[in-house]
Amino acid sequence: MDTNIPYKPKPYNPVSKLLHWLIAVMIIAMLILGFYMTGLPLSPYKLKIYSWHKWMGISILLLSFVRVLWRLKYPAPDLPPQISLQASKMALAGHAALYALTFAVPLSGWLMSSAKGVQTVWFGVMPLPDLIPKDEQIGDLLLSAHINLNFLLIALIIGHALMALKHQFIDKDGTLMRMLPSFNKKDLT
Repeated sequence: MDTNIPYKPKPYNPVSKLLHWLIAVMIIAMLILGFYMTGLPLSPYKLKIYSWHKWMGISILLLSFVRVLWRLKYPAPDLPPQISLQASKMALAGHAALYALTFAVPLSGWLMSSAKGVQTVWFGVMPLPDLIPKDEQIGDLLLSAHINLNFLLIALIIGHALMALKHQFIDKDGTLMRMLPSFNKKDLT
């Protein structure tokens, strides 16, 4: 590569950006809602919050399928050339883990609800099938798995955000700018 030509990072396409930020905002809202709802006393309000939590989880699961299909058709732009092979592999592993958790967390919640005998109803109008038969012991194990997967997701989100900030403010390689919304049409070409 000619070192006299400045590197200009190629941005993600607008649909990839939209899916990334939509899922990110929904996950953060879900985490906040999840921590909030667990401390509520049993009431109609708590049941409504749980219902919202569940339909948002199913929505994240569906959007994650769309995102993976989109990513298969429109791969991520190349990383900046100065990123080492080891750092590239770590980034790939981190992204793969984040993708996996966008499936595993909502699926573990749906499985848990099924095992506890509480049907998941998407947007309060579309009952979804139970994935497994009712079994309190399995439900308790799935609750533990759901909680632990959420803590793993939180750790990965924090690491992802910190690495994006490192690339922006320390490395100054434009990695973060590739995923930020662009208001300049020239940046999208």
